[in-house]
Amino acid sequence: MRRRQPAPLPQRNGLDPARMKLPAEGPWATVRDHLVERIPRLPPQRLDEMLAEERIVGVDGPVTADTPFLPGAFIWFHRDLPEEVPVPFQIGIVHADEHLVVVDKPHFLATIPRGRHVLETALVRLRRDLGLPELSPAHRLDRVTAGLLMFVTRRENRGKYQTLFRDRAVAKEYEAIAPHDPGLELPATVRSRIVKERGTITAQEVAGPVNAETRVELIEHAEGRGRYRLAPATGRTHQLRVHMNHLGIPILGDRFYPTVVETPLDDFRRPLQLLAKTLEFTDPLTGERRRFESRLKLGAWVSYSDWAES
Repeated sequence: MRRRQPAPLPQRNGLDPARMKLPAEGPWATVRDHLVERIPRLPPQRLDEMLAEERIVGVDGPVTADTPFLPGAFIWFHRDLPEEVPVPFQIGIVHADEHLVVVDKPHFLATIPRGRHVLETALVRLRRDLGLPELSPAHRLDRVTAGLLMFVTRRENRGKYQTLFRDRAVAKEYEAIAPHDPGLELPATVRSRIVKERGTITAQEVAGPVNAETRVELIEHAEGRGRYRLAPATGRTHQLRVHMNHLGIPILGDRFYPTVVETPLDDFRRPLQLLAKTLEFTDPLTGERRRFESRLKLGAWVSYSDWAES
């Protein structure tokens, strides 16, 4: 496999620089001319400031306003960061060794940079706080889901651990708090076809071959609520939330299912009551059997009154 050319810019705030390949041909006299056309959301004045600050570089050094356009060349730069709402919760370290870092991700913290969430993500925070610039996630959790998230410390080992999740060689269990329905026969295995179209925020169950499977067990119940163990055999987007809604017991705090409720990014009340509870697998580097368990507790089970239905 051909190795990717290393970036000539260091990380900034735990973020790698963006890498861009120039087209194989085009009418532009300079790199600046191309970037003005290629990134219309970046005002030309701001582009000129970035060039003057030597924030855009090629293999031979900083790109200037007069650098000629070179077909097929690569350039690197750090994007301007969006303004973010700080997520006021800490990341708990569950395990750390030379290969892996396993953490308890809090609710409302995204796994990796995307859209309006960049610095306020688990990856960027951990790279910065632990001084591990090559840290990368072996899998992901939704921003609103809390619990176990596993990171690989070295770039050369990332593929081995990511493959475990791709090949479903990791046994995962989740915990959820949802209404208790005494008429619902549990344990049960929910099987359906789930699709999530690009540009939509929710997934849908549709007719067709099954691609999602979840075993749902009731652990205990009290005051009209149940504490459930969820064991997914597959990993479709929003699968657990969709399948709990399918059973008629949507997870408490779910702002997507059954109905989408718009919530400001600075509203940290009533988080989704879904927790990635355990991870178990055979380590591909050492052959050791690994098992990790979250130390977090779901608030709707700990404090009933704070979660009284409005």
